[in-house]
Amino acid sequence: MSKPNIVFVFGDQHRAQATGYYGNDQVLTPNLDSLKEESVSFSNAVSGTPVCSPYRASLLTGQYPITHGVFVNDVCLDPEALSVAKILKGAGYDTAYIGKWHLDGHGRKNFIPKERRQGFDFWRVLECTHDYNNSVYYGDKPQRKEWEGYDAKAQTRRAQEYIRDRDGDKPFLLFLSWGPPHAPYGTAPEEFRKLYDPSEIELRPNVPESGIVKNPFAEKVTAAEVRKDIAGYYAHISALDSYLGDLLSTLEEEGISDETVFVYTSDHGDMLGSHGRYKKQVPWDESILVPFLLRYPRGLGNEPREVETPLNSPDIAPTLLGLSDIPVPETMEGESFAPFLRGEENLEREAVLIECMHPFGQWPKTKEGKEYRGVRTRRYTYARSLEGPWILYDNERDPYQVNNLCNQEEYVGLRERLDALLKEKLERREDQFLKGEDYIEQWGYPVDENGTVPLGNTYEE
Repeated sequence: MSKPNIVFVFGDQHRAQATGYYGNDQVLTPNLDSLKEESVSFSNAVSGTPVCSPYRASLLTGQYPITHGVFVNDVCLDPEALSVAKILKGAGYDTAYIGKWHLDGHGRKNFIPKERRQGFDFWRVLECTHDYNNSVYYGDKPQRKEWEGYDAKAQTRRAQEYIRDRDGDKPFLLFLSWGPPHAPYGTAPEEFRKLYDPSEIELRPNVPESGIVKNPFAEKVTAAEVRKDIAGYYAHISALDSYLGDLLSTLEEEGISDETVFVYTSDHGDMLGSHGRYKKQVPWDESILVPFLLRYPRGLGNEPREVETPLNSPDIAPTLLGLSDIPVPETMEGESFAPFLRGEENLEREAVLIECMHPFGQWPKTKEGKEYRGVRTRRYTYARSLEGPWILYDNERDPYQVNNLCNQEEYVGLRERLDALLKEKLERREDQFLKGEDYIEQWGYPVDENGTVPLGNTYEE
C-alpha cells in the first residue's frame, strides 16, 4: 500500500486508569472503548519522564531526556533536532500541528516562528495554556487568534477541516494536542460536567481520607476535595472522548480510515490523591501509565489485541516511521514496534526506563520530590533515588502499589535483579545519575528556588 496517513491525538495528563476500557466503570469513554476494539492496546504504555515538555521532546525526537536535554518544562527543544515531522516531511508528507506545543521555551503565550516548529507546516498552536474557555493560538503570523468556546472542541473542528481540505494525492501527518484533562478540573462544558456527581465518585484504595498534598505550598486537602476534582477530570475526559468520536467519523466520511495510522494517548498521568499526591513527576502508576491505542491499516497487518510489553515515550517516533516504511535514523534511541505489529518479529523487551532528572514546580526537592531512575516491567516497578533503592512493587499482586517491597528481606534477590537491569539501561544511555542541579548547570537553564524555569508568561506584541 502507499504511505499511510498518521493522526496522532493526545490529551494532557490523562492517566490510563481513567478510561472505561481499562476497567473504570465510572468514567464515560464510549468512543475510546470502541476504538480499543479496533486497535492494538498497550496496557503498559509508560511516560518515562512523566512531565509535559520532556514527554513531548521524546515523542518528536525518539530520544531520552538526557540526550535531547528537555528534562524540565519551559525550555526550548533544539531547533536543529531531527524530529519525526521533519523526516516525514522529507518523505513527501504534509505536516500539521494543532493545539498545545510546550516545546519552545520562549514564553507560554508568545508566537513561535517557523524555524522552531520542528518540521510542522500547517500550524494552529499556542505554547501552553490551561484557560480552556479563553484560549488563543497563532498561525503563520504573530497575530493572536481565539479559539471559540472550549478550545479542545474548536481544535478538533479545525483538525476535521484540515482532513477534509487535504491534498488527496499526498499522505499527511496530523498531531492534535489537547490541553485537558489537565487542571483546572472544573472547566469542561456543562453538558459533560453534569454527568458526574462528586459524592458518587469512588476513589482508588490508595487515596487517603485526609492530608493529601495538592500543592506543597498550600494547605493539605481531604478526600472530598479529591472527589470534586475527579468529577471535573472525568468531565474533561468525556468531552475529549466525544470529540475523538467526531474526528474518527470524519476519517470514515472521507474514506481514509483504512489508510490511516491513528493513535490516542497522553503525555503523562495525574495522581489525583493517590499516595496523598496530585499531578505527575513521581514513579507511581497513576503518574506514568497512559492510554495508548494504535489503530493502523489492515494492509500493515493490523490485528486488534492487547499488548502487555512496556512501551516508552521514545519508542513512539520510530514506531510511526516503521509503520510508514521509512528508515529510523540513528539519532533515535527508542525501539520501533513496527516489526512486531506487522508480525515479523517477537517482542523481547522486559522493561522500560522511568526517570526524573530534576524535580521542579509541583514537586520541588522535598521528601515528596526527588531525582530517581527506575524500571517498569509488565509486573514490577522498581526505582532508586540518589540515596539508594526507594520503591519496589509487585503490580500484579498489588495493583494499587500500597506494599513497598524494597526493604523486605525475601525480595532482596528481585530488587538486585531489577537494579542490575536498571544499571544496564543507564550505562547504555551514558547516564551517571547525577544531582538535578548538575544537569541544570550542564544545560544552562535558569531556575527559581523551586527548581522551576521561569514561565515567561507574557504576550509578545
